[in-house]
Amino acid sequence: MPLDYDALMATTVVDLPLSYADSEAILYALSIGMGRNPLDLKELPYVYEQGETFKTVPTLATVLVPDMFPPGLGWDFSQVLHSEQRMQLYRPLPPKADLLINKRVSDVFDWGPRKGALFLFEAEGRLASDDTVLFTLGCTVMARGDGGFGGPSGTGPRPHRAPQREPDLSCDIATREDQALLFRLTGDRNPLHADPAEASKAGFGVPILHGMCSYGIACRAILKTICDYDYTLIEGFDARFTSPVLPGDTITTDMWQDGNIVSFRCSVKDRDAIVLRNGKCTLAV
Repeated sequence: MPLDYDALMATTVVDLPLSYADSEAILYALSIGMGRNPLDLKELPYVYEQGETFKTVPTLATVLVPDMFPPGLGWDFSQVLHSEQRMQLYRPLPPKADLLINKRVSDVFDWGPRKGALFLFEAEGRLASDDTVLFTLGCTVMARGDGGFGGPSGTGPRPHRAPQREPDLSCDIATREDQALLFRLTGDRNPLHADPAEASKAGFGVPILHGMCSYGIACRAILKTICDYDYTLIEGFDARFTSPVLPGDTITTDMWQDGNIVSFRCSVKDRDAIVLRNGKCTLAV
């Protein structure tokens, strides 16, 4: 059954109540590899709530909104591919908060029966205490099995381009072989990231790492290399997913800094694979 464009554009959720505590903030930090060295005093404040200053990883915001792109939209969810993620923070994430979430389908573009449909989703998180906006999220999703439904043509946001020069900085972060099993506890329980049989059906030799985990690891690399672990410096974080990471891979994040904009790209050099590209991290001025 073809997609119903009008119904999709009317898909909204308003004032969904959601709460998180320091346990969710710590789990997220652990799931992107922080705290592996428990004596690292730079990372300890992200994984230990009794420290002098408890810190939150900025990209925690991206796992706080449940079902950012829900399965029940009339599409073939088995053919859905999360291709881009965008995040804007308006103030640093507190260690815990009661939130109100708005989310919606902001656009759907028909690329034809052979190319699929492009979905754009948006979400907003507000503090329930005073209704101030804490963050906004955007994501681009390719529904490869749902083109040709008669909707408008179009494209998503123009991707950010890295400078045409050698990277200014680079950071290697090794992932663990059980990293996907830990990261799935932040919300994405897709069996592709845990079940070897499901991974094999999808053409992978092992369960793959979540793209959003690679995205969080890129944030960790910039926190470490450019921000000296000052989480209040990161206000925006956008990237495009291009290739899967296998648990155990080492992710190299190359960075180009121009003023308060850090362009970045992530790769797995052992497999000559670019896993994130068009990365843009916006720093506080």
